[in-house]
Amino acid sequence: MKLHPLVPALVLLGSISFLGCRKVPLTPKTPVPAGTVVFRFTRKVVGPVELSLDGARIPVQQLPKGATSLVVKGLAAGKHRFFLTSQRETFSPDLGELEMGADKGLYQITLVQKLDAVLYGKPDPLPTAEGLPGVTAALAK
Repeated sequence: MKLHPLVPALVLLGSISFLGCRKVPLTPKTPVPAGTVVFRFTRKVVGPVELSLDGARIPVQQLPKGATSLVVKGLAAGKHRFFLTSQRETFSPDLGELEMGADKGLYQITLVQKLDAVLYGKPDPLPTAEGLPGVTAALAK
């Protein structure tokens, strides 16, 4: 029996694409403390990442080489509306509601897609984020 010449190429392509897939953990390694939200990204985010919580922009500490998650601390129990945006990436979900409990934090998987846009000139600088009292946000590896 003679194989078609494309069969080995398809097998090689399939094995390369299988090895290239990275798995994102669906649950955190350690429990998330109360008042904390961890947005776990499906790929490395270069940033800068902008976060809005309850209508107020929160300053986000950026990492120079990118990050795999965004950790928001100091949230009170109850519902909070969030919006994530970046100049280089798109997020899904990029907006929604978080229901914070009093006893544990939240862990949310966020899909990330690289956005290659051609911009002419320099964008206007964003105003400084005013933040919320006691709430901090930082990108983490």
